[in-house]
Amino acid sequence: MSDALKHECGIALLRLLKPLDYYKEKYGTAFYGVNKMYLMMEKQHNRGQDGAGFASIKLNTLPGERYISRIRSNQAQPIQDIFEQINQRINDEIKANPQYAEDVELQKRHIPYLGELFLGHVRYGTFGKNSIESVHPFLRQNNWMHRNLIVAGNFNMTNVNRLFNNLVELGQHPKERADTVTVMEKIGHFLDSEVRKLYKKLKKEGFSKKEASPHIAEQLNVAKILKKSSKLWDGGYAMAGLLGHGDSFVLRDPAGIRPAYYYKDDEVVVVASERPVIQTVFNVDFEDVQELPPGHAIITKKNGSTKIKEIIEPLERKACSFERIYFSRGSDAEIYEERKKLGRLLMPQVLEAIERDTLNTVFSFIPNTAETSFYGMVEAAQDELNLQKNEAILAEKDKLTNERLQEILSHRLRTEKIAIKDVKLRTFITEDSSRDDLVAHVYDVTYGVVKESDNLVIIDDSIVRGTTLKKSIIKMMDRLNPKKIVVVSSAPQIRYPDCYGIDMARLEDLVAFRAALELLKEAGRYELVEEVYEKCKEQVDLEDQDVQNFVKEIYEPFSDQQISDKISELLCDPEINADVKVIYQTVENLHEACPKNLGDWYFTGDYPTPGGNRVVNRAFMNFFEGKKDRAY
Repeated sequence: MSDALKHECGIALLRLLKPLDYYKEKYGTAFYGVNKMYLMMEKQHNRGQDGAGFASIKLNTLPGERYISRIRSNQAQPIQDIFEQINQRINDEIKANPQYAEDVELQKRHIPYLGELFLGHVRYGTFGKNSIESVHPFLRQNNWMHRNLIVAGNFNMTNVNRLFNNLVELGQHPKERADTVTVMEKIGHFLDSEVRKLYKKLKKEGFSKKEASPHIAEQLNVAKILKKSSKLWDGGYAMAGLLGHGDSFVLRDPAGIRPAYYYKDDEVVVVASERPVIQTVFNVDFEDVQELPPGHAIITKKNGSTKIKEIIEPLERKACSFERIYFSRGSDAEIYEERKKLGRLLMPQVLEAIERDTLNTVFSFIPNTAETSFYGMVEAAQDELNLQKNEAILAEKDKLTNERLQEILSHRLRTEKIAIKDVKLRTFITEDSSRDDLVAHVYDVTYGVVKESDNLVIIDDSIVRGTTLKKSIIKMMDRLNPKKIVVVSSAPQIRYPDCYGIDMARLEDLVAFRAALELLKEAGRYELVEEVYEKCKEQVDLEDQDVQNFVKEIYEPFSDQQISDKISELLCDPEINADVKVIYQTVENLHEACPKNLGDWYFTGDYPTPGGNRVVNRAFMNFFEGKKDRAY
């Protein structure tokens, strides 16, 4: 994606089902779990680059022994920073106490981070907060082992203010409004309540407080706690948690917006945000890794028993389509094929734009995630070139010479790596005020491969703001002097903000929205903007389920093609010599390519939860009122 876009976090949960001695004997180290967590977090590096956290729990420790360890980092390379600190601490302990080196029992008792239960998190700070306090996992401490709670998630709640007020009504005094804290305190409230009920029950049965404790841990109903806690949640989430005594869970939202996959054998239970992460780290087949169903939780008790339980009645499945287009690693077998298909399905529009002149067209892509859809587009282009060869041979068959046949057959599709990304520069572009000066140099261009008679087709996975295209890519492509530049987006037009975890909060940032406003001005219909604003205002006090998305009316007067053509104009400065055309994927083709991930609210405005309509209307009101506030 040429535009900088912060997005979804990644989670990794691992429960070891055997004693640590088992892993020492089979794999040569009792730190098997720590090593696997490092790999899972590093393999999800694509999901977060401004913070990471790790927590572990030791099972069956004695009173007075530390059983919870947590470490977080917001350094430039947070995952590496975390595990360097962990390894340093482990090495220091063994160096100071050589007797620990081969004694797993002593290692477990005295060395932090070693345990049987682990939770890792990588994050993008979509709220612009990158203080260490904002980095997951979050920890809620208590002297009762089973009331300790560690939470991390890939999520955003649309109704955080309502959730916050609900906690206040319960008598709590939350320290901040952040949805992570609010969610953790909600779970913590019902965890406390469940523990108290179990203690009263056991007390009646004659158990002392000390005797009751292990029975509470055994009888604790995690599914019941999650059902009560999540009752008012509106958002997209994969929520992971550890309880101090050793229970764990991952809960997925009922529309399946955020992803979660799991794998279980007799050695491990593992959950992650992406399937290939588990496949690679644990060397298992595609079929062995299961998707956690929407509205369900995978719950592993301290004794190792694991169940998939329905917590919330599933809604219509609206799994995030951006996962398939861009966010997830393309090494997933299904995602790889889907991205190729996205490229293939664009070919009819591309052929129309270049007037079927494949011989005088250079095909390329904007690195790095658009490369797979590029392969699909090229396959379709090759099919077209073969068709043109067949047509030429059949048309000339009666007078075809060997030399002419060789000439026809020698035509090759022209593919080149035109744009080259300077990764080193990208890391310095951190805020809008400095981006404009630096963004033009994020990409270099390959000279000498495009002629003045050529079309240049370049595919990106999506066009969100259009900033990098306008300030860098199109200008650089124009230096090659093609007669036409065709910019292709494998995603449809992004018209609406996201509210489930992606940093796409302000409508005026979206180039499709700006294009629609320009078209309204040109058509003399700009009064529609104020009409939509008034409709949004009228809904402020309605319940979420009664709110409608009136921002759709801004786009209704225009066809997709009209908006694409206006975007083409907006992305071109006057000094651009080439004819520039922007082509977008259709929503219908997106659904055809990614049939399991139909969450398309960015493109259609059809939000999968009631809170989404409130967020989009709030975003429009902020735009109209000139506020830079986030809509959620």
